[in-house]
Amino acid sequence: QVQLVESGGGLVQAGGSLRLSCAASGRTSNIYHLGWFRQAPGKERERVATISWKYAFTTYVDSVKGRFTISRDNTRNMMYLQMNTLKPEDTAVYYCAARSDSRPPGEYEYWGQGIQVTVSS
Repeated sequence: QVQLVESGGGLVQAGGSLRLSCAASGRTSNIYHLGWFRQAPGKERERVATISWKYAFTTYVDSVKGRFTISRDNTRNMMYLQMNTLKPEDTAVYYCAARSDSRPPGEYEYWGQGIQVTVSS
């Protein structure tokens, strides 16, 4: 099992920045791919950004390209999401997730508890 814990959320004004962190523990040798997801009230969960654990290949949803940066430090079992130029529409609960290489792409089996990010206008 892998445990994931998010930190760094909070309230920020539009145009501001936040950095989310995700700490992984447990059987971290199982980790193959990680991602940040978000869910706003009344909306479906959305994949924001992903990163491969070994080679750090990244993907982003179009709405955050150029504003958010995903990164990882696999020597410390950490993943990050640097969020700049935040907009009110970025308001959501953000989740970190991980999957092993036994799962198909997009099917994440480990999830954090989520952390609130609120962007005021």
